[in-house]
Amino acid sequence: MSFAPSSTYFKVGDGSIIGMFIEKEVGNLFEYSKNDDPLFVNEGFPHKIWVTTARDGIDHGFRYGLVKKTVAYIVTDEDEFGLPVVEKWVLKNNVEYVER
Repeated sequence: MSFAPSSTYFKVGDGSIIGMFIEKEVGNLFEYSKNDDPLFVNEGFPHKIWVTTARDGIDHGFRYGLVKKTVAYIVTDEDEFGLPVVEKWVLKNNVEYVER
């Protein structure tokens, strides 16, 4: 289970949280939020998929991606030319959060 930081949540954060999904093959839960990095948004990756807790100097805790209803495309690396390497994940459940 990987949760977005509270800084993305409604009321206590910036409200950029969108929802969560369960990846079908392994059954792990991931939350996702809006991507604020214009470079990756322009490349077609409008979401941040939260895959771990952010650790200073090691990683940001998220991967850029595109989450659709039944699949997600996740940037997992970059190749020798600096182009994104993308994995396709099939989703078992995709729930959009609603602010209350």
